[in-house]
Amino acid sequence: MQLGLSVSDSDVSSFTPLVVLELADDTKAEAITWLLNRIRDKQQNGGAELLVNQLLFPAQDDQKPNPNVFLVGSTLQRLLNGAEDVGLFKEFQDGTMRGFTYANRESFKDFNGDGEGVLSDAECQYIIKHELDTLRAKNEEHVPGYPKLKLYPGKSVVRRLQSKGVLIQYFPLHNKEDLKRLSFSWYKKFKLSFQPLDDIRHYFGEGLALYFGFLEYFTFALVPMALIGIPYYLFDWEDYDKYVLFAVFNLVWSTVFLEVWKRCSATLAYGWGTLSRKKAFEEPRAGFHGALGFNPVTGREEPVYPSSKRQLRIYLVSVPFVLLCLYLSFYVMMVYFDMEFWAINIYNENPDIATSILLFVPSIIYAVVIEIMNLLYRFAAEFLTDWENHRLESSFQNHLVLKVLVFNFVNCFASLFYIAFVMQDMVLLRQSLATLLITSQILNQVMEAFLPYWLQRRRNKKVHKRMRRLMGDKELPLLGQVQLETEMNTYLGTFDDYLEQFLLFGYVSLFSCVYPLAAVLVVLNNITEVYSDAFKMCHVFKRPFSEPATNIGVWQLAFETMSIIAVVTNCALIGLSPQMKAYFPESDTQLILIVVTIEHVLLAFKFILAFVIPDVPKHIQVNLAKLEFDSLEALKKRWKLKI
Repeated sequence: MQLGLSVSDSDVSSFTPLVVLELADDTKAEAITWLLNRIRDKQQNGGAELLVNQLLFPAQDDQKPNPNVFLVGSTLQRLLNGAEDVGLFKEFQDGTMRGFTYANRESFKDFNGDGEGVLSDAECQYIIKHELDTLRAKNEEHVPGYPKLKLYPGKSVVRRLQSKGVLIQYFPLHNKEDLKRLSFSWYKKFKLSFQPLDDIRHYFGEGLALYFGFLEYFTFALVPMALIGIPYYLFDWEDYDKYVLFAVFNLVWSTVFLEVWKRCSATLAYGWGTLSRKKAFEEPRAGFHGALGFNPVTGREEPVYPSSKRQLRIYLVSVPFVLLCLYLSFYVMMVYFDMEFWAINIYNENPDIATSILLFVPSIIYAVVIEIMNLLYRFAAEFLTDWENHRLESSFQNHLVLKVLVFNFVNCFASLFYIAFVMQDMVLLRQSLATLLITSQILNQVMEAFLPYWLQRRRNKKVHKRMRRLMGDKELPLLGQVQLETEMNTYLGTFDDYLEQFLLFGYVSLFSCVYPLAAVLVVLNNITEVYSDAFKMCHVFKRPFSEPATNIGVWQLAFETMSIIAVVTNCALIGLSPQMKAYFPESDTQLILIVVTIEHVLLAFKFILAFVIPDVPKHIQVNLAKLEFDSLEALKKRWKLKI
């Protein structure tokens, strides 16, 4: 079963290592022995029934290696049983996607021989993570060796150790051969083609594959707008009377774009077996705390935190803080306009090359300040959301996304709205949009691609040099790999990646009619984003655990909200155009009523379109209905046999 590197490479054991588990170097021996026994123990005794062995690094002159690094693996049968426990879906012999069961394992399409090809690398590691996370305390009152680290029946052992800093990290190992093949087909050859989404899903899981699928879809969807924008830019650049046509195209594009994506994501999710997969019961977050109580659903003891206290923290602290940050954002925006007027006055007094360049300086400075403010606010938002003490990870993520989106939207777009609808200066709007977009893209590429690449390259050189100095010419591939991966940065999920695409979607859908090259710039940015993100996932970050996903989650709602705002914005821009004003030279009220009517009609059209276009293609709906029917029939037969 080719799931990873053999531990025998380092003479540690003979099983295939899948996950690295690192405890603090000063962890008490009693705690280590207790944890390892719980991981190895049989399931019927409350253990995880996994294979685990210690990985010892040679002594080093400059620093003492951590002796508490362990490799975790599993037998094939345990993984197959675990696949049923976590509810994995696999392709059946008839081509439908069904929940995997060990009893019917030979009825699944990819099950051959002993079944070593039925589970992907990422799925095996996800199963091990699930087993570790659900390893629960039994009768222990505290962690052995730590009298103050209390335990109670039903508490997740791993989450408890993680929240108290005893467990530093646990992560899946890279598979060198699979990673090499994926890298070659993904980013090592520059080619204008689709990404290998199935291979990405096979290696990293559905959550990450859906992000890259969305990134690819968004990029291709922008191509028509970019192709229209280039001649529009070349021939109508100074003719702002004609931006109405581009605004109308914007309206249609932003509406159809998201509706078609729902069908694409449903098709991908069905093919990967996550569309009909039931959502797993969520366990409390590692950082969740409160007085000991009972969970009314599971009946287990766990921390309980009153919802009223959480609401007080949200409305009395978090909301005022967000409003204060929004006020600071508006204040910085007004400072930017003062700088802008100062640069314009200097240019008007002495128009030459130097002063014409000076016109762009305020926008560049403001774009840099926006990125810095977004970064600082992100740290504050994470701290506040953690302090609110949400029980579930999904609730934590939803509150964090809401905080970040509100601030980022205001911080990035408030100045553009002010220029467009208060100042009504389309020349300045075009200049500001171009400067903000270009500067933010350059900064993002530096921070997300070049800087991590440079830091990781330095880190790799240090590790390789240290291993060569210690071991000479002796080959220790596993030791070197684990040493390297333990020091890599941890991938924190797709949050920042989706946020970047959300802001780019805003720049394109809101104001690109006054700067048609916006779509072209975003296409170029996303092409480089695919390659830089692919490289980061393969060589900069630790391999993340697979996360089953049906769609892009709360980000779908965020993009749909932005598309609604885009309808209102583009209708307002149409109303401000000289063409529309020429039809109503003496009646602004009538013009406003017409624009509002058009806006309501377009919004109604948007919602009708969302209703008419099914989110799930017809053939997938039929297959899901067949599966449900077969399940009901099987249940009826089972009841008849019992009777």
